[in-house]
Amino acid sequence: MAESAESHTRGFTPSKGRATPKRREAEGKRRGPVAPPPRTTREAMKRNKELRKSSPQTKEERRAAAKERQARMAAGDERYLLPRDKGPVKAYVRDLVDSRRNLTGLFMPLAVLVLVAMIVPFPVLQQYATLMVTVLLLAMIVEGFVTGRRVARLAREKFPKETINGRSIGWYAFVRSSQIRKLRMPKPRVKPGEAIS
Repeated sequence: MAESAESHTRGFTPSKGRATPKRREAEGKRRGPVAPPPRTTREAMKRNKELRKSSPQTKEERRAAAKERQARMAAGDERYLLPRDKGPVKAYVRDLVDSRRNLTGLFMPLAVLVLVAMIVPFPVLQQYATLMVTVLLLAMIVEGFVTGRRVARLAREKFPKETINGRSIGWYAFVRSSQIRKLRMPKPRVKPGEAIS
C-alpha cells in the first residue's frame, strides 16, 4: 500500500479527461485539407489575387518595399544581394572588372548588329558582318579567359585565407564583363581606369 502511494506521488501524471489524438488527426486539424494544384493559368492568377487580398500589406506598400530592395541591391548592400553576389571576394572581383573597359562588354551590341545584318538584303554586307562578328567573338573569348585567370590570381593574393575556385570566379568575372556597364547589378562602385588595391 505504501509502495502504490509512493508511485502515485513520484511519477504519476493525472489524466486529461480525453484521449490523446493521433498524430495524423492533429496534423489534419492544424493544416486542413491541401488544395489541389491549379489546372489553368487563370485559376492560378485567381488564387494569387485572393492570397494578396488576405495579405496585410497594400499594393503600394509592396511596390515601395520592392523598390527599396532593388535600390539597396543596386547600391551593393550585402543583406539584399543575391547569393551569387555576396561576400568580399565577389565585391573585389566586381571592382576589378568594373575598373577596366572590356571588349566583352560589346557582346550585347554585337548581337543586335548580327540581327540587323541578317535582315539587310545585301549578301556582301552579310559576309563582312559575319567575318567581323566571328573575329570579335574569338577576341572576346580570349579576353574573357585572360580576364578570368587574372582576376582569380588577384583574388587569391588579396584573400589568401579564402578558398577560391578559379573557374567559378573566372566565370563570374566573364559574365560581369559581358554585361553593358549601365545595366550591371549591383551598380559599379569604381570608374574605368581607377586603381584597385
